Amino acid sequence: MRTVFYRMETLIKKLEDLRQRFLKTKTILDIERKEVEEKELRLRMSAPNFWDDKDEAILVGQQAEELATETKAWVLLQKDIREAEEMVALAALEDGGDLLTDMEKKYEELDKKFSKLEFLSLFSEKYDKNSAILAIHAGTGGVDAQDWAQILERMYLRFSEKRHWKIEILDRNYGNEAGIKSVVLRAIGSWAYGYLKSENGVHRLLRNSPFDSDGARHTSFALVEVIPEIKDDGTIVIKDEDLRIDVFRSSGPGGQSVNTTDSAVRIVHLATGITVTCQTERSQHQNKENAMKLLRTKLYQLALQEKEAEERKLKGIVQKAEWGKQIRSYFLYGKRLVKDHRTDYETSDVDAVLDGSLEPFMEEYLKWLKA
Repeated sequence: MRTVFYRMETLIKKLEDLRQRFLKTKTILDIERKEVEEKELRLRMSAPNFWDDKDEAILVGQQAEELATETKAWVLLQKDIREAEEMVALAALEDGGDLLTDMEKKYEELDKKFSKLEFLSLFSEKYDKNSAILAIHAGTGGVDAQDWAQILERMYLRFSEKRHWKIEILDRNYGNEAGIKSVVLRAIGSWAYGYLKSENGVHRLLRNSPFDSDGARHTSFALVEVIPEIKDDGTIVIKDEDLRIDVFRSSGPGGQSVNTTDSAVRIVHLATGITVTCQTERSQHQNKENAMKLLRTKLYQLALQEKEAEERKLKGIVQKAEWGKQIRSYFLYGKRLVKDHRTDYETSDVDAVLDGSLEPFMEEYLKWLKA
């Protein structure tokens, strides 16, 4: 009897603590304001002329759905916590040992659900909720580095699939023998930048090279750059005379042309020297449109860096992809290991990481950043 009483007291205290943590985090994330914002968007969507501007209508619809998904999860969890507390109170009145066991299991489920939602409270920067532009560049290491860049590309594609983000390949430059020299991806989805900003920096690979006839151990580097995609609000004006636009044929593996027309586009912003290239679409017009979006994002970011010192960390310190500058190391020989050098978080499940299981690294990075 005393054991049941102790379990009851412990469970009541745990549920109370969970409710307090829930309410605190809900306030930090301003969920109630988001509920109001979603209702306002739904009201706009019901207007007779809502679809007059199709692009704006689609954007509003997406925003409403994203807000609905986020707020609904919090509303349902709050309801579940309240019902759990009521059921525990009922178990106390009826001295129900079986019901108490069920509610202890229920608490564990609720605590896990809350932990997933609590993760969002770590996103504190202005552009964390935005989509992201992610670029991967092969560094020191020759063909091994180019292969490593392609392995990283696959890792981020798999991670994005699990997040249900839409991925657009804006540019890809293939290696002569294997892998890729560089690739630029656009990750479209809520919190894409918030998640991916942890990947910004040099990634080091240590393995027995499959491109070495002796299977000797090689060290390869790749640089990952992540910037938030920022909506064009008219503050960035790009003049035609500030641009040099080159068109050329898209290239594939080994450098061969994969398109019979000059569909690839390179845009150079003469004032800043920023260069962007897009060649993955068959249409020159579409490649130019994507290149302009990328250029606008980079110019917007540059303006923010110049205007506000705190925004300078958005892209991080641009550095050469070489030894001694890595943020994370991947050991694919001996005691296989992936270790983040900023947070000291590590795991021996290398295959899972390369298959896109990056959340633990991202969570530890966000905690480290906040601390």
